[in-house]
Amino acid sequence: MTVYQTLLQATEKERAELLSLPMIAQGAKGQISLATYVGFLTQAYHHVKHTTPLLMACGARLPAHYEWLRTAIGEYIEEEMGHQEWILNDIDECGSDKEAVRASKTAADSASVATEVMVAYAYDMINRVNPIGFFGMVLVLEGTSTAVATQAGETLMQSLNLPKKAFSYLLSHGSLDISHVSFYESLVNQVTDANDQAMLIHSAKVFYKLYGDNFRTIDAEFMQN
Repeated sequence: MTVYQTLLQATEKERAELLSLPMIAQGAKGQISLATYVGFLTQAYHHVKHTTPLLMACGARLPAHYEWLRTAIGEYIEEEMGHQEWILNDIDECGSDKEAVRASKTAADSASVATEVMVAYAYDMINRVNPIGFFGMVLVLEGTSTAVATQAGETLMQSLNLPKKAFSYLLSHGSLDISHVSFYESLVNQVTDANDQAMLIHSAKVFYKLYGDNFRTIDAEFMQN
């Protein structure tokens, strides 16, 4: 069994719990409100804007024997730069104030401490624990995108009667992250250190919980009203 296959098997329970959350399940069917969708985009902005800084921090903290991974991170950075602007444009197309979202300094300013905690954990993992653990976050975010993003974007476009321009983040990441996952798999399979493999599994489990808390917060904020 490859490292990637072991990682998927070890985190199968956590992944299933995330994908079974009401907001994700209903979003894939186009059964959420405009306010909920904008709430999702707002929280996405507050973690996606950290993607490039996190990748840079991870690359800087890797030891010399991971030079090959540092090079790969450079490719990731080129792919991910500016994606937070796509989200802001989607918010604007939904009729909401994208500049107000941009101006809010933290996710907590926009109602979700859960997003703030997830981002903080990612930085702490890189700077204090083990930079390899950051790739647990990559597994969770990109794996979730490939599972539901495109379907959710297409169904919500119809149910919310919004233009395609309001779904650039969801629609692009559903298809884009398929290639990213293949790239990710090839990288993870080269991580041969047992301690790094164990940390990768541990962090992925935690990130599934933390990312799920984002959706639980949005659910409580909008869907229960």
